Amino acid sequence: MIYGYARVSTDAQDLTGQLDQLKALGCSKVFREKESGATAERPKLKRLLRMLAPGDLVVTPAVDRLSRDTTDLLVIARDIQRAGAGLKSIAEPILDTTSDFAEVVLAVLGIAAKFERRRITERTALGRSQAKARGVKFGRKPKLTGHQRREALKRRDSGKETLREIALSYDVSHQTISRLKA
Repeated sequence: MIYGYARVSTDAQDLTGQLDQLKALGCSKVFREKESGATAERPKLKRLLRMLAPGDLVVTPAVDRLSRDTTDLLVIARDIQRAGAGLKSIAEPILDTTSDFAEVVLAVLGIAAKFERRRITERTALGRSQAKARGVKFGRKPKLTGHQRREALKRRDSGKETLREIALSYDVSHQTISRLKA
């Protein structure tokens, strides 16, 4: 049986391109996942690994779809080999665990995936700092406007009302009122 494994990190990303590649290579069943590749704790990947039988083949669009961590990649590849199955990558045709050099190739590709992950993290951090410098605010929007916060603080500090009463009037939780700072 030829299995495919496609993964993107977020719901906003699309699996279509990966699915097309895997179906073109004759994958009978494709496991799809929208999870980070930084960890091997992915439900669909685990299910795929449990289903493998001798002679099966796992095809992935690229090695970083399986893992971005060298150790995790090698463990996943070992689990595939222990099941008697093979592993191939479309983007890195040299990745073929049925060859004699499988472990060397996996180690090199895993390191490359880890470096790419580091570059992505660096680019993301740079983008965030540049956005902050431009005044972009991150995180959730405040539940209360500035005027509502000042008003709620006055009401809370007067001690005439409970936190729950104040919170109800603004349609927020009492914790929101309790966390307000002057």
